[in-house]
Amino acid sequence: MKLREVLATNLKRLRLAAGLSQEELAHRADIDRTYVSSLERGRYSASIDMIESLSAALDIEPYELLVKAPAGSEE
Repeated sequence: MKLREVLATNLKRLRLAAGLSQEELAHRADIDRTYVSSLERGRYSASIDMIESLSAALDIEPYELLVKAPAGSEE
């Protein structure tokens, strides 16, 4: 799995776990909702600054968006 796909999977999983809509996450990260959608679909790659903003909005550590899930886990 490419890192962009890892980010997409983790972003959506962590957003849903936080009970946030794409719109609410976008508001908290001061970005457009369509950008969140594109990140979650792996259409765009995120800069380091964007990863920092998203992790702050989700109240997580930035590395959590980039850690590949162990084999056999459900994502």
